[in-house]
Parts: sequence; C-alpha cells; structure tokens
Amino acid sequence: MKIFQLLLVFFLVVSCREKQMHPYTFYYWKTNLALNKTEKKALGESTTHFLCTRFFDVDKINGTFEPVAVITKDKSFSTEKEIVPTIFITNRTFYRIKGEEIQFLAKSITDLIKKKVKDYQLASSNEIQIDCDWTAGTKDDYFKFLTELKKISRKEISCTLRLHQVKDKNLMGIPPVEKVYLMCYSTSSPLENSDKNSILDVNILKSYLSKLEDYPLKNIEVALPIYSWGIVTNHLGKHKLINALSEKDLKNPDFKKISDHEIEIMKDGFYFGSFMSKGFKIKAEQISEEQLDDVTRFLDKKLNRYNIIYYQLDSKFVEGRRF
Repeated sequence: MKIFQLLLVFFLVVSCREKQMHPYTFYYWKTNLALNKTEKKALGESTTHFLCTRFFDVDKINGTFEPVAVITKDKSFSTEKEIVPTIFITNRTFYRIKGEEIQFLAKSITDLIKKKVKDYQLASSNEIQIDCDWTAGTKDDYFKFLTELKKISRKEISCTLRLHQVKDKNLMGIPPVEKVYLMCYSTSSPLENSDKNSILDVNILKSYLSKLEDYPLKNIEVALPIYSWGIVTNHLGKHKLINALSEKDLKNPDFKKISDHEIEIMKDGFYFGSFMSKGFKIKAEQISEEQLDDVTRFLDKKLNRYNIIYYQLDSKFVEGRRF
C-alpha cells in the first residue's frame, strides 16, 4: 500500500512539473471594439484581471507622426477586465527623430489614449504597453521615448520583446521598462518559400530563447499565438496572406491535396474572396495545442512565473480551443 501511495505521489509530482497552469488573457487587435457571444465567453473565462487592447498605431508619414486606425467602439464591447492600452509604433517612426519630437510623440500618444478612455468609458489600467520592433539603429531614441512616455503619462510603461531582441540582447539593448511581453511567434517570414510554420516553429523559438534565463529583465509575460492564416502562392512564386484560414477550409472538390497543410487549385474561380487561377497553391498555417504545450514546458524551465496573453481574441481562433 505504501509503495502504491509513493508511486501515486511521484506521478503527480512529475505531471505537475510537465504542465504548469498559468493565468491567461488575450490581445484584442481589431479596430472596432466589439464582442460577440463566443468572444465574451472566452474573455469571461480568462483568469487574469486585464485585456491588452490595441488603441491605435503610430507611423511617420511624409515626415509627420500620424495615428493610424484609431479604435472605435460598439455597444457590444463590455467587460469587467481592466483595459491595457496597447500602441503599435513602426520602427521607422524613430529614424532620425529629434529630441523635441520624442517629447511631442510621448505627449500626443498620452493625450489620445486619455481621449479614447474617456470617450468610451473604458476601465483603463495603470499600464501602457508599447509594441515596436526596434533595431540597433533606433534603440537609443526608442528607449528615450519609453522613458519620456513614463514621465509624461505617469503610468507604468511596458513593451513587447521579440525573439531576436532576446538572442541579440547585447546589440539590441535592454528597454528601460519594468515589464516586457515576450512574443513567442513570427519565427520566420510567411513570404519565404519554406516548409516551416512561419507563425511558430518550436525548434527555432527554442534556439532564440536558449539563454532566456540570462535576460536582465525578470518580469516577463508571454504572448502565444492562436491565430491562423493561409499563404497563397501564384505561378510567379509571389505570396499573399488570407487571414483566419485554417486546414479545414482547404476541403474543396476544386482543390488537390499536396500535404496535410497545402493544396493546389485545380479550377479557376473565386476562393476566400479573391480570384485564383488553376495551379495556385494555398498553405494553411495554424497552431496546435501540442505546440503551445511544448513552448510552455520549455519556458517553465526558463521563467519563474508568467501570465500568458493569447493573440488574439477572435471567435475564429478561440472557439473550441482549450486554454
């Protein structure tokens, strides 16, 4: 009996080590804030107190800083979660930026966030998240901006962290924030001719994050992908993306199956809203539960504690998925 009990305890300990449970939430990345029944249910069942919500993008157009695709709000968007305003800024915004422009940019972003929070009566958190794929050439000015934004907004400033920014930390620098969101996706370009999954190739991710435990910032949240898309390749080898397409969409009598993930179109016609010719190929990329489990088991060995933020909250991606 004692041997049985010892074995039971052993298996329980091993299974706990293999699969840790992490509090989770989502990114909301649509321009119009709206929630359908499926999305409300998924958000209501999430286990953190916040929702990372994209407010607008910032780009430099003809030398002028411009907010792009600013959010609107539908009456269906209601939640008890705190909203973390998340702003995407193009890297080119920081090319040759002047000191006074950094201050102007920080103030303009702060003011627009305040306006949207007030206009839409959002329960905004004390955090602003900035998403920018900075480079070695823009890091100094980008980091100055983060510091200035904290000063002007009087908020906690966090930022996203891409895989290459971890691997090449000496070149890319360490952002002056207390918390980062590690983006565990986009491991390669979908526009390359590759047999790898461009959304998430676990082996590539593990290679980039092999020394993650040495990263100086220790407050790390983890962003994981649940989205999917289709990559269309024409006769010239050029590619385009179809958002939210999955393998089940590739079941069509006009398609010839090439592999579990790819088909060839056998008849000219309109497919997924676009005209496509015979001979075009479509490759579906999506993320399995096994891939996500593999990533979290790997990260559990590198990080002490972390929340998971799934990208993104959309009924096409959350329906039927286990969190």
